[in-house]
Amino acid sequence: MTLRLKKTVVLIGMMGAGKTAVGRALAERLHVPFLDSDEEIERAAAMSIPEIFARDGEDFFRARESEVISRLITNEGAILSTGGGAFLQARNREVIHEQGVSVWLDAELQTLWNRVRHKNTRPLLRTRDPKATLTEIYHKRVPIYAKADLRVTSEPRLPIPEMANRVVEALKTRPDVLEVCDD
Repeated sequence: MTLRLKKTVVLIGMMGAGKTAVGRALAERLHVPFLDSDEEIERAAAMSIPEIFARDGEDFFRARESEVISRLITNEGAILSTGGGAFLQARNREVIHEQGVSVWLDAELQTLWNRVRHKNTRPLLRTRDPKATLTEIYHKRVPIYAKADLRVTSEPRLPIPEMANRVVEALKTRPDVLEVCDD
């Protein structure tokens, strides 16, 4: 059985949901390019996301993020990992829906906290109480993530290749996105 990706798959979800790790595994499984909007922004700015937030603010970052997503989604048949806030912007949701397919990697709050609590690379969590901040962000974003075309539930101890398999199974429900060819 051969799988052929017809549209770009855009992974969305909270920080720590596994968008980059699962995205890389998914791209390898489907033999397509892996793209990361945050990496593209950092490369173009020659600085890290936290540095961009500190120097230019979140609004500036979000504008660059939208530009990068609009450019990257034109890569037909790729896996695109986005930052946790990307899908919150209506213009990003429209571009993604029109040109690709959004897949929400849905992880529970405690799983997300376990994955991000020891990292200092999350500018939105640089607060006095990062867990409370993460909780607040989570509850604000979940209703918007729920607008994704597809949802794949992440379990805390599920290996990355198995999560990639779950995404493939979800994509198989969309023949306009993933074509299954018998060899």
